[in-house]
Amino acid sequence: MLRACLALAALLASVAAPASAVTCRNVEFESIRYAVCEVDATKEDLRLFRADAEGRPIGQFSRLEAILAQKGETLAFAMNAGMYHEDRAPVGYYVEDGKEEMRVISSPGPGNFGLLPNGVLCITDTRARVYETRDFLAAKPACRDATQSGPMLVIGGELHPRFLPDSTSRYIRNGVGTSKDGKRAVFAISQSVVTFHEFGRFFRDGLKLPNALFLDGNVSRLYAPELGRNDLGRRMGPIVAVTEKAD
Repeated sequence: MLRACLALAALLASVAAPASAVTCRNVEFESIRYAVCEVDATKEDLRLFRADAEGRPIGQFSRLEAILAQKGETLAFAMNAGMYHEDRAPVGYYVEDGKEEMRVISSPGPGNFGLLPNGVLCITDTRARVYETRDFLAAKPACRDATQSGPMLVIGGELHPRFLPDSTSRYIRNGVGTSKDGKRAVFAISQSVVTFHEFGRFFRDGLKLPNALFLDGNVSRLYAPELGRNDLGRRMGPIVAVTEKAD
């Protein structure tokens, strides 16, 4: 009888509290450790956030938590989501909740963003896809939220052509890759300094994702309660996050 009651209690608990479709874990690939958070874009509310209702940049995960709390929501996962200017306005294409704040930048330029090809993370209500910028302009997908960054890490299963296996440029880096069908968005941040070539190989060979986009290196931050991560540091520009209704 006791065994039956315990089994029933476990069943009721699983029904009352369905598992989140965001899963975070620490993994190791080629002797380098990464924190990885995978989002089921068909189920989870994956969105971009940059400024509050008064237009002030949010900047920190704690401020985003406070803004969400006022709407009866909680933060399940978050990461910095692209490069920005000193005023924390986005460098490239940026759309939030259907409103375009910055146009697509397709020309080469300085820094990592201008190391073409760069790309766009496009989010809809049921999909998330990383596009190389030229493909994005040709396809013209309807994105509810979108952020442009660069360089691309993986393009159609191939590493960015300008990545060097023997590069000496090493930083903590973060990025995002998506499955071909757009159902899975996988966010990763290195736990030690890595080259672009190493980071790209992780997305291509470790995570088996056909397209992946670099988000930043000087500002790489993660909010992942599963991993005990709520990173502090420099104020961010765009933030990508999964939100849930508060209990």
